[in-house]
Amino acid sequence: MTRTPVGKGLGGSPKADGSPAGGFRQAMSWLHTWVGLTLGWVLFFIFLTGTVGYFDTEIDRWMQPELPQAQTGLNSTDTAQVLLERLRVEAPGADRWFLTLPAGRHQPYPGIFWQGASTKAGASATSGELQVNGNTGEPFSARDTGGGQLLYQMHWRLHYLSRTQADIIVGFATMFMLVALITGIIIHKKIFRDFFTFRPGKGQRSWLDAHNVLSVVALPFHLMITYSGLIFMGFSYMPLIVAAHYGVDDEARQQFISEVFDPPGLMGSAGESAPLIPLDDLIAVAEERWGEHRIRSIDIRHPGDGNARIIFYENIERRVASGGERLIFDGVSGELLHQVPPATSAAKGARDLFVGLHEGLFAPPVLRWLFFFSGLLGSGMIATGLVLWAVKRRQRMEKKHSLPHLGLRLVEKLNVGTVVGLPIGIAAYFWANRLLPVASVGRADWEVHLMFLAWLMVLIHAACRPNHRAWVEQLAIAGLAFGLLPLLNLLTTDRGLWHSLVANDWVFVGFDLTVLIVGLMSGWAAWQVWQKRPLIDAGGIAIKQGRSAQEFPGGQL
Repeated sequence: MTRTPVGKGLGGSPKADGSPAGGFRQAMSWLHTWVGLTLGWVLFFIFLTGTVGYFDTEIDRWMQPELPQAQTGLNSTDTAQVLLERLRVEAPGADRWFLTLPAGRHQPYPGIFWQGASTKAGASATSGELQVNGNTGEPFSARDTGGGQLLYQMHWRLHYLSRTQADIIVGFATMFMLVALITGIIIHKKIFRDFFTFRPGKGQRSWLDAHNVLSVVALPFHLMITYSGLIFMGFSYMPLIVAAHYGVDDEARQQFISEVFDPPGLMGSAGESAPLIPLDDLIAVAEERWGEHRIRSIDIRHPGDGNARIIFYENIERRVASGGERLIFDGVSGELLHQVPPATSAAKGARDLFVGLHEGLFAPPVLRWLFFFSGLLGSGMIATGLVLWAVKRRQRMEKKHSLPHLGLRLVEKLNVGTVVGLPIGIAAYFWANRLLPVASVGRADWEVHLMFLAWLMVLIHAACRPNHRAWVEQLAIAGLAFGLLPLLNLLTTDRGLWHSLVANDWVFVGFDLTVLIVGLMSGWAAWQVWQKRPLIDAGGIAIKQGRSAQEFPGGQL
């Protein structure tokens, strides 16, 4: 009987070109490694910005300190009347009025939006939107900013790219992530034992243990968020399905969107004036059906026209699925024309469920924090995988007493410049929000520009500095950038930590404490890496107390 040579495992040694020599698990290991590396830095960007997005509403509020505390307890009928009066002033003759009620965490303030207004009739603009004080009807005056919503959108829009380019890149990255997760499960035979195994100070073994632990702890979340991400943008990934039934031109695509997403019963303008029915009775019908403070928004099509329609949207914060019920009323008679359920088909219901899980809008505070920490674990999983790849190959170079090749050096530079550099860029985004003049033109755009400029600078820094020193210095910079944000907030606003505690404004308290913790952890990490700095022997190989440079994320000095 043929015996497998000791040490060859299931797949034997890899071939000279790096491909697997044979065996299913060996092939999966090879695939896991290279799929994870190929778009690893893009995946880290997607995971980290998406994770920050779980608190996009809180970040929005911190980045507009001029706004008062949330107005979610206002009476729906009174607030709708205030918003309607404001729309009559801002947008007479509009084709569409849209009222947003302060229905919960994701909508802390009332708002209005309009399209197709007539400037000749006195409209302030043909289209626009405002956040409005629900008590007075006056627009809030706050600094222009992208806020947390822009950070959230970065994880699938990639900001500077077109929608098509971003969809392609994010789509491939997400599919690579799913492949990496599945192959990772296959190659880890002792996956549950790995959950309890971490051996610090063991070089490559420690990085592998960290990668395994971070992967296993939140594995269900990683699978859910990756698979739901693919479903989230399914129309972009599989356009031929839509094209086969509707056609390929813009009109055909618009017809598809209207049939799938628009409420039924909408009509074009009749061209005949008719008074809009008061909203009081309609709001009573909706709240009797859904409950108090459960109206998310009111969409009025062709106000003042004989074919006016009023659509009520249900607040979905208590639903896991992303879709809510819709009620469509005749805008003149008040007759209830249609009741559209959250899911109009099994396929749409399944899609809405996965989209709802992905967005996490339904999550109460404890579950939202769990999502946030799971996202951080996913970011850490990707980061440790990238570092592990570099550590393993540097170890091989050391054994051969050869210089690292260009690919290895590039990966090491990108690792430090992305794993630490991207958080520094996000910190710069927050600093720019407080330091840019409030009234400056295009300040929201410049907040983002400064974020990416800061990231570019640390990438250049990583390219110019020895690896180990780059890790120490950038971790120290991250520690200062995050740790000093509460002080910056205190010096530039009246929303300092103590003031927010006294005022019970837990959004500002939570933000300041969170970034302070991030800063302290980054500083501690910088100290730990510095303490383990390698020495240089006569041959140029980094050593310390008999240990090789593989133990350190930066390798050589």
